[in-house]
Amino acid sequence: MTREEVFEKVQGIILKHFDIEKDKVIESLSIKDDLEADSIKIMEFVLELEDEFGTEISDEDAEKIETVGAAVNYITTHL
Repeated sequence: MTREEVFEKVQGIILKHFDIEKDKVIESLSIKDDLEADSIKIMEFVLELEDEFGTEISDEDAEKIETVGAAVNYITTHL
């Protein structure tokens, strides 16, 4: 899977869970700050990433995923 394909899937997950326009979902978007996500929303996002990509994300790694780009980077290196 290419980085672009991973980004598109991550973007889809963001659009599903947060009220944001598609063109605003960019790599530098902060999940916590820009989307005003609380810990429950962040956990739901991480669980959805795990389901979508069939990978386990440790709590320690999940805490490091602060932006859309960080999520894409994590997934592309752990597929």
